[in-house]
Amino acid sequence: MTFRFFIAVALCNVAMSFSQMQDSIPMQDSVVVKKKKKNDLKHIKTQKDSLLLQKVEEDLAVAEFDKKWLEELYSNSLYDTIYNSVTELTFEEVDYPELSTELLKTRLAELNSKTPFNVEYNPGLESVIKSYLKRRKGSMQKLMNLSGFYFPMFERELDNYDIPLEIKYLAIVESALKPRAKSRVGATGLWQFMYSTGKMYGLDVSSYVDERSDPIKSTEAAAKYLSKLYEIFGDWDLALAAYNSGPGNVTKAIRRSGGYQNYWNIRHNLPRETAGYLPAFLATMYIFEYAEEHGFTKPKPEVAYFETDTIRVRQMITLDQVYEATGVDMEELQFLNPSYKLDIIPYVKGENYILRLPRTVIGDFVSNEDEIYTLAKAEFDKREKQMPQLFSSDTKSTHRVRSGEYLGLIARKYSVRVSDIKKWNGLRSNNLKIGQRLTIYPRNSSGSVSSSSKKTTTSKAISSSSKTYTVRSGDSLWSISQKFPGVSVQNIKDWNGISGSKLKPGMKLKVSKS
Repeated sequence: MTFRFFIAVALCNVAMSFSQMQDSIPMQDSVVVKKKKKNDLKHIKTQKDSLLLQKVEEDLAVAEFDKKWLEELYSNSLYDTIYNSVTELTFEEVDYPELSTELLKTRLAELNSKTPFNVEYNPGLESVIKSYLKRRKGSMQKLMNLSGFYFPMFERELDNYDIPLEIKYLAIVESALKPRAKSRVGATGLWQFMYSTGKMYGLDVSSYVDERSDPIKSTEAAAKYLSKLYEIFGDWDLALAAYNSGPGNVTKAIRRSGGYQNYWNIRHNLPRETAGYLPAFLATMYIFEYAEEHGFTKPKPEVAYFETDTIRVRQMITLDQVYEATGVDMEELQFLNPSYKLDIIPYVKGENYILRLPRTVIGDFVSNEDEIYTLAKAEFDKREKQMPQLFSSDTKSTHRVRSGEYLGLIARKYSVRVSDIKKWNGLRSNNLKIGQRLTIYPRNSSGSVSSSSKKTTTSKAISSSSKTYTVRSGDSLWSISQKFPGVSVQNIKDWNGISGSKLKPGMKLKVSKS
């Protein structure tokens, strides 16, 4: 599978479709599910939230995440490309006849008139812009797709601190919009905070949580830090240079250059990475501002920031458990909650840890919150007692990672959890390498505990007797999955080739694999 090529094509076509609101919408009936197992999160008696019943899916125009987009979100290749482009800038002349020097000068002058940054023409900047357009056009298109989700939240926080909105492009140069990006020296998150600097600006880092990866909190911290740097230097170009290499290095560069305070005059006295930092930032700004003129598209994201909402957790819960209770794909939960390093949301007295979900499932979660927490606690208690004896050596499987595979996909293949795969293999992140070998203990193996065996047997019995299900008025993928023990929302999607969540009465759905 030509994974990267497919991604580049798929991401260019990401778009959000909007549905018409209806004047009168009937209420759905409550869904009552028999509990086959007391501690099984997939069998919860759900009472549909009255607000959700008004076809929130259509009213808020929330589409399903494109699977290929999710794969790209958890690939670090784009971050590595950005990092290398900044540190290895050569400023050599680039032949790119599609953009003449005179036209570039005109556009840079226009851009300079509406931004506090010094976007003046010079041959070095021209070289970087043309190099990006000629050699990195695919990467820039991917970044534009990702920016549709992140830029609205960046702009809000930057505006709160009177920071130029163009600073949003800094996150592209820093992290390629990867919330879990980590540099070789340990800088982490969208804004690449070092541990000490993050702590200084209120970002919590613990065994479970790294708020440097939280999009909102890290953006607020970056705005505070940049505001302080601007107070020191009184120039946004120098403030950006100080953000990258520290105010001390910028001050030394100013002294060594004889007191000059224009970035381009002191650049040769800055560390190598910082020397290419501002040119990369300005080149990115130019390409985004003149995207259409250069043939780029700016599609709207499939899940917009304002179409999500948060819940303050009242008890420790894992993203796996949230997936089983809501039906939201594991990869989407990880994307919306990137600050939880082990995919576990802890509960600590005095701390406010939140769970971000699509607004379409918020009502269901809140309506069933007590039962979800009860079952989650029971599962934690059961794991504590049984995990040491759960698996024997003859039940394990070895999976070799193929191109295009990611943890969520592998977990679904073996009917296990992402957190389990990470625990079995000592993984600290979601990153995988092609050819990497993973130890898996499938749930349906003969060596699993008796309760798992009973559950598998029950599931198979139901599957064999119920091959299809006819959709009724008021049904949802979640409510249908509740009727069949062992069947998840993702199972129904996979078996029926469904990419969205909309159903029509009378539709025939497969509810078993065979």
